[in-house]
Amino acid sequence: MSLWIMNGNVWDEASGSLVKKHVRVEGGAIVEIVDGVNAPDTGSSEVIDAAGKLVSAGLIDMHVHLRDPGFEYKEDIATGTRSAAKGGFTTIACMPNTRPSTDTPETVKYILDKNEKEGVVRVLPYAAITKNQLGRELTDFAALKEAGAIGFTDDGVGVQSAQMMKDAMALAQSMNMPIIAHCEDNTLVEGLFVSEGEFARKNGLKGIPNESEAIHVGRDALLAEATGVHYHVCHVSTEQSVRLIRLAKQIGVRITAEVCPHHLILSDEDIPGMDSNWKMNPPLRTPRDVQAVIEALEDGTIDMVVTDHAPHSAEEKARGMQLAPFGIVGFETAFPLLYTKFVLTGKWTLGFLLKRMTADPARVFGLPTGRIETGAPADLTIIDLDSERAVDPETFASKSNNTPFGGWKLQGWPVTTIVNGAVVYSE
Repeated sequence: MSLWIMNGNVWDEASGSLVKKHVRVEGGAIVEIVDGVNAPDTGSSEVIDAAGKLVSAGLIDMHVHLRDPGFEYKEDIATGTRSAAKGGFTTIACMPNTRPSTDTPETVKYILDKNEKEGVVRVLPYAAITKNQLGRELTDFAALKEAGAIGFTDDGVGVQSAQMMKDAMALAQSMNMPIIAHCEDNTLVEGLFVSEGEFARKNGLKGIPNESEAIHVGRDALLAEATGVHYHVCHVSTEQSVRLIRLAKQIGVRITAEVCPHHLILSDEDIPGMDSNWKMNPPLRTPRDVQAVIEALEDGTIDMVVTDHAPHSAEEKARGMQLAPFGIVGFETAFPLLYTKFVLTGKWTLGFLLKRMTADPARVFGLPTGRIETGAPADLTIIDLDSERAVDPETFASKSNNTPFGGWKLQGWPVTTIVNGAVVYSE
């Protein structure tokens, strides 16, 4: 099937501006890109008129929780991938803290097979570093890679043993696979649920210190230097972590990193009260930390934006701040949040935001997507940059609506998502 996306505005890196283009898609690939001055003959092709709208490479999210298998009441592959598509994402990488944990080739195969049948975007499964993510015994890396895992992580928990992490890195490096780390020292976070900062002080709470994250970042950077592995830091949230990642990059460690929209936009001082929709891990940090991660994303110390989409049921989140699980949903608000808060205010160019959500994650993880070029996979997102509306969690395609952004007026909403040449979401 041939498809023309006509009259869309494509970001041109050379001129630093939007340029009108017509894009032809066939056989799952981009086969032609024509200057928008003259309309080509579209023949019998299907046509999407993207006049006045942005046509971007499909957004890529390298940190998501689909909750499948085991927690399908929160989310499953069908609803999770539809939520991703509605947010403009065409490729997502799912974390292994499922039940059973994604620690066997059978579970990796289950995810890939179920996505083939029920999913609408590309799903790349991570496998667990340790069996059941308990930190005691390494999984069978070779068998997991063979089954289709793209990297190894115990996300949801940090690997507490330095020896276990070093062994994992050495093994992953021997197979040219990345280690993706949730950095958290359990001895510093036990029973705590907000960060050490103004909110904790005002409410008489003991807070999670920044060192709980940074200690693992520093430890793992040294281990990555020793083993030569590609080491990727999950959801960076502290100024100390940024400092360590920056130093590691300067001395040649193969270290990359990611940050979530909520850590770029919110601090602990924004938390309105004991509302569990503001409870996530890592927790919201101080305004100083927010500024540090913004600057790190801008200067390339942090390589990409991810959502850490973490759906939970309304019943679970109703347990209150202390007892509710950590995490918020992220797919459907990510682009409008960042576009509204950083591009419309003139802090970033549109090209910068798109790069951090497309080309950069593709570069870091060696993906063929993330670009609009002849021959590239036809993964594309059409975004109405002028569309403004309030976030309404009741309209989410996700099974869950745990978000602190309900009611926020945002601009720049995805309206069409195309994966492998097929429209998988249209407003």
